[in-house]
Amino acid sequence: MKLVLFDIDGTLLDSGGAGSGALNAAFLRMFSIGNAFQGISMAGKTDTEIIREALDRHGIALDGQMPRLTSLYLEHLREGMDKNPRKRLKPGVREALNALSIMGNVALGLLTGNIEEGAKIKLASFGLNGYFPAGAFGSDNADRNVLLPIALARFRLRHPEADLAAGSCIVVGDTPRDVECAKLHGARSVAVATGRYTAAELLATRADAVLSDMSDTASFLRSLNL
Repeated sequence: MKLVLFDIDGTLLDSGGAGSGALNAAFLRMFSIGNAFQGISMAGKTDTEIIREALDRHGIALDGQMPRLTSLYLEHLREGMDKNPRKRLKPGVREALNALSIMGNVALGLLTGNIEEGAKIKLASFGLNGYFPAGAFGSDNADRNVLLPIALARFRLRHPEADLAAGSCIVVGDTPRDVECAKLHGARSVAVATGRYTAAELLATRADAVLSDMSDTASFLRSLNL
């Protein structure tokens, strides 16, 4: 059995700016700070890490702010995903997920920096939630590097009969942080150049495989080394 864990933003989909827009809108409503996340790099980071970075930059103490801030973020994210004409799936994603979902020796999951409810909102906009019964999220821990064991533990709860170790996991993502997370735990890493990083930059991470995108389903499946 193999567990294929997907990142969301830049890998499966492009929210068309809905994610960053929702964060900025939440900060504006809560702290009267406009463009609060300007200049903050978000690629590969967890939502919790990004929010804490913005709070620190603007000199705002955490002090129990996260639940209210998260609630506002999710409110704006729902609106942004519903109304955003720029949102789109990355090339070949639906075909790749369809192919993997019918393989008897493969399970699908998420390993994403999104908080769990935010991940569901983004995936629901494209009808993708059904592919991913479990996973690990930015709401589980601010440090992406500890998320793979969380995803693995949740898979084991659902499938106690499967003797699955981290080495049987495959992390699919679009940033060096996705590759780092996989390598740290001995998992296979497949990097796709569908986000802000080029194929050359991803090759420098020594990912196990680097693809321009998932548009060639057969090539993508081969990269997973199933």
